[in-house]
Amino acid sequence: MERFLVIAFSAALGTAFFLWFSRAVKQPSMGKYILSHQWLLHPNAICYWRTALATLGSVLYFFSPWQWLAIFIFTFAAILDGVDGVVARACNLGSTWGEWLDPMCDKLTYLPPLIGFAHGGILSVKLIWILVAIELVGQFFARRVLAWMKFSVAANNFGKIKAIICFGLVILCALMDENPGFINIADNVLMGCIILSGASVVFKFVPNRLYADILSGLNFCCGVTSLVLTHHHYFAWAICIIIIGQLFDLFDGRMALKHGGTTYGPYLDDIADFVSFGMAPAYVIVEKGGSAAWLIAVLFILGVGFRLVRFILTDKKRTDLPQGIFNGLPSPAGALIVLGASLISTPPILWSMTLVSVGLMVSHIRFAHFGRVILKKVPKQLFFMISASIIVTLAFIFKTKNVEMFGYLILGTVVIYMASGRFWVRS
Repeated sequence: MERFLVIAFSAALGTAFFLWFSRAVKQPSMGKYILSHQWLLHPNAICYWRTALATLGSVLYFFSPWQWLAIFIFTFAAILDGVDGVVARACNLGSTWGEWLDPMCDKLTYLPPLIGFAHGGILSVKLIWILVAIELVGQFFARRVLAWMKFSVAANNFGKIKAIICFGLVILCALMDENPGFINIADNVLMGCIILSGASVVFKFVPNRLYADILSGLNFCCGVTSLVLTHHHYFAWAICIIIIGQLFDLFDGRMALKHGGTTYGPYLDDIADFVSFGMAPAYVIVEKGGSAAWLIAVLFILGVGFRLVRFILTDKKRTDLPQGIFNGLPSPAGALIVLGASLISTPPILWSMTLVSVGLMVSHIRFAHFGRVILKKVPKQLFFMISASIIVTLAFIFKTKNVEMFGYLILGTVVIYMASGRFWVRS
């Protein structure tokens, strides 16, 4: 309990400092102060300071009795990871060296304590050294090749989310070290870090204009994989794969707008959406059984198909429909209603929820686009933390195998989206 209170206090203090600093740095007086004290407040200097703090925290934790102080120092240092970026953008102090230094300091912050916890028996030693190997290859080999190819070596979204999860994993291990009876999801979370670290390295070598198509292709693969898992009655895994496909779908449109795409990209996106958010949930309905399962599944597929065709042929060309506003509930959200209900309800209730989903999708009720509207209102740091929290939550659910919790989480997420989507339409 003591460690939890220390973590909560240090996280609250660090977050308050970050929010205050993010506002203060926009003031001309603060900008002048930073420029005149770059030895202390330059983004690169902040990287050095937070790395030194994290090193001190690791030494205190593993080699002294002052573990509460070590946790406080490390938590505060982890939150400082967002401060250097705020300063760089606000004061125009970004540099090529800073692009390399920032992720390097991240690694020097979280890898030493993770290695310590691995050799203490909390984490898998094999997995931690796999993560270290990927991180070192990405930092010292891949970045050199990228610099030679004149590509950007800055951290991408995969790397940023991975760093936040790794920071959180250190804190989780500290809690588990004091309370061995906790459910150990550390290795599950660590596996997520390894996957994200590998993706971060691979995507740095992919031309930007191919990002959207690759993400759409991954979404399609998720849909096909979900169909196979559903056939073998691994419903929770099948639904998790569909949710991962939705994350790919969330980013493919943003990547297309930011970096452009290919001629066939939009067609691939539509096919992937139909498979992942139409056919895959419909097959879940069928396998869940019941006398009317096939009829309900067909109605759902028709609803998703109608929703996609209307969007392509009509809604995209409408001048009275604001940018980033959907006409009808988006098919990923409609799929989530079905998937969440399939985990916690009987067939008749599932059918009713499916019909509600179809009705909302084919309706003319407007909802804001999650990626293009709602996420733009959310600070980047908060978005990365939310993404990391989702991954950690999924790790906990699959560790505990609590299917009902998974279903309620899915339905709760849909309700939050629908409420916020309606709010941003009106605002």
